Amino acid sequence: MSFAPETSPARRRSLFPSLALLVGVLASAVAVAPPARAQTFETKAPFAILLDAQTGSVMFEKNADEQMAPSSMSKLMTAYMVFERLKDGSLSLTDQLPVSENAWRTGGSASGGSTMFLPLNSTASVEDLLRGIIIQSGNDACIVIAEGLAGDEDAFSRAMTRKSREIGLTASNFVNSTGLPNPEHYTTARDLATLARAIINNFPEYYHYYSETEFTHNGITQHNRNPLLYRNIGADGLKTGHTAAAGYGLTASAKQGNRRVIMVVNGLASIKERSEEAERLMSWAFRNFENVELFDAGVPLSQAEVWMGDRKTVPLVLNQRLQITLPRNATREMTMKVVYDGPLSAPVEKGTPVATLYLESPEMVTMSFPLLAGESVDKLGWAGRFGRTLTMMFDRMIGKVFSEPAPEAS
Repeated sequence: MSFAPETSPARRRSLFPSLALLVGVLASAVAVAPPARAQTFETKAPFAILLDAQTGSVMFEKNADEQMAPSSMSKLMTAYMVFERLKDGSLSLTDQLPVSENAWRTGGSASGGSTMFLPLNSTASVEDLLRGIIIQSGNDACIVIAEGLAGDEDAFSRAMTRKSREIGLTASNFVNSTGLPNPEHYTTARDLATLARAIINNFPEYYHYYSETEFTHNGITQHNRNPLLYRNIGADGLKTGHTAAAGYGLTASAKQGNRRVIMVVNGLASIKERSEEAERLMSWAFRNFENVELFDAGVPLSQAEVWMGDRKTVPLVLNQRLQITLPRNATREMTMKVVYDGPLSAPVEKGTPVATLYLESPEMVTMSFPLLAGESVDKLGWAGRFGRTLTMMFDRMIGKVFSEPAPEAS
């Protein structure tokens, strides 16, 4: 790994310290890295994304921002709504919710779709309904939750869409709680990955439901359809999906050591193809990428010159720890440089973005991160500015004298 300053018509400086002095002094906050990927991979899935859960870096994507039908993967949003109510105390796992005729007819045994087999006019606990949604993919359980929490499914679906915007889903719209086909019910692979990450980070106390491989209710045992749970790759969630129009999909997560990967695939042709592609993608992500910790928050990475300040330079720092996901061994050819338009004009306020850190390697797209002024620099007073100007003029004169060639002897 090497460091280099950037030059431009404006004066730009960079004096990097050694990386060895910075690695190993990392704090808890992590700066989220932009996509860093080696796109030398292909998948049969029409829609796909691989995301590192800790850094947010994208390792692979294919049509990740194209609109698609999520089918039962949209039940991740339904469960998110329940988790949030459980966390704020307005709902408990032991609360009982009634099974309406609508829930039974639209999503129950009478519907012919994925169901928890809830009896008509019965009640079920919130915890059982969660397991019915997550493990059995029960459409009836989703509708019972929607009616119990919002009065009807339309109101609940609108709340799902509003909440999705709050947590960073930018291209999703929900018109039901189940994922049953509707042209106005859609999402993207990137949004599903964002949703999975939010569930993992925001509700660790409830995430364990996604790793359960079977659930028995009303005397009927059903098994979790997530194929990765039955592979030895560290998978512990999240949700499958399938309709004739959408094909076979899976939003999944797996953890190996300290790394967690989130994967979304959709539009595959069969259960077998979904299983094979999902395992292949997840294994590829763990095998070919690693998380690299680079710099701590507040550690000076360089100095920027300051014009007419009470200090001649100001340290340049990151506001958060920088950890990124890279192709393995990419750091061997990585170059880092600081770029700023300088000298900076005093005053400079601490925390102001004044420069940019660039990371480059043949194995990844260029990454950039803002650098902040690590300290405040006040503007010199009149006398100080006058003295500084005289000093500069004197230095230039002396420099000119010593740079001129000596006269030739006659």
